Amino acid sequence: MKAFMRYILPFLILLTTSAPAMADRIKDLGGFQGIRTNQLTGYGIVVGLPGTGDDNLEYTVQSVKAATSRFGLQLPPGANPGLKNAAVVMVTAELPPFAKPGQKLDITVASMGKAKSLRGGSLILTPLLGADGQIYAMAQGNLAVGGLGAEGADGSKIVVNIPSTGRIPEGATVERAVATGFENAPALTFNLQRADFTTAQNVAGAINQRLGAGTAQAIDAVSVSVRAPVGADVRATLMSTIENLDVVSAEPPARVIVNARTGTVVISSAVRVGTAAVTHGKLTVRIDESQRISQPAPLSNGQTAVEQRSNVQVEEEKKPMFLLNPGPRLADVVKAVNAIGASPADLVAILEALKEAGALKAELVVL
Repeated sequence: MKAFMRYILPFLILLTTSAPAMADRIKDLGGFQGIRTNQLTGYGIVVGLPGTGDDNLEYTVQSVKAATSRFGLQLPPGANPGLKNAAVVMVTAELPPFAKPGQKLDITVASMGKAKSLRGGSLILTPLLGADGQIYAMAQGNLAVGGLGAEGADGSKIVVNIPSTGRIPEGATVERAVATGFENAPALTFNLQRADFTTAQNVAGAINQRLGAGTAQAIDAVSVSVRAPVGADVRATLMSTIENLDVVSAEPPARVIVNARTGTVVISSAVRVGTAAVTHGKLTVRIDESQRISQPAPLSNGQTAVEQRSNVQVEEEKKPMFLLNPGPRLADVVKAVNAIGASPADLVAILEALKEAGALKAELVVL
């Protein structure tokens, strides 16, 4: 077991092999349909940059002209000002459910053009639109940029993190609420994060046990329909009660997750293997080249020559064949892998071979 700890454990993450069934809160398994965040996007201008802006990009000039025209300032048609202190940006935010007008949102600002850095800039008033094209928030404020960039006269430069992206904490104000419709929907629908018929049935059973038979029924592997009286206050109380109920989740499917880049392997506790014989060994061919100087004896009319010498060695690490008994659990799989002295890279090859042989009773996922 010491060899396993030294070679395999740093690369192998194992879930518990015989963990008892644990109860989870229903709120940790999913959420009610319609109660979700909404993505907002806006197009704006950052000004006040110390010469690190877009500089003469055509759409930057057009954006500045459009912004100034709202204040009655009309630039000449042929004017093409140098805009090193301005940059066009995309502004994104997430509108949480039940957000009300006047509440604040954090926003992210990212450059669209050639701006080298947004450090020191200020975002001017920018509307944030939802997928339906309606304005749901207005954004404005000074950027907080974690990146840093510097450039020398000879062309050398250094960039730390990403200076062309920044954030404005509480930089947007909600102007419109999103109607969820949960208070008037015919029924409440709870959706699981991971599809599983057993878990859906367990959720419906826990709700029926607490609120009465027939209150909930599993529609499919994801959705559970809950009958509820109409009214926001009544349904809010009911949803709070349901979210805090405890339910036993179904055991996840047997999976072996392999990250081929890092050698990390995750094996779920449900993994089983059938009868299989596994052997593991390595053949190493080693060739050492050396040179020897041949010096003739005096007065022999010989010439000094270089003699090439090669030493060829073949080493084969022999490992006995190991038998996997049918139906072992995760601990038996780990012991078997340890017995044949497999490295993390070899472990992946062994698992793939077991899968191809039909002995690995699990889904093999290679990232």
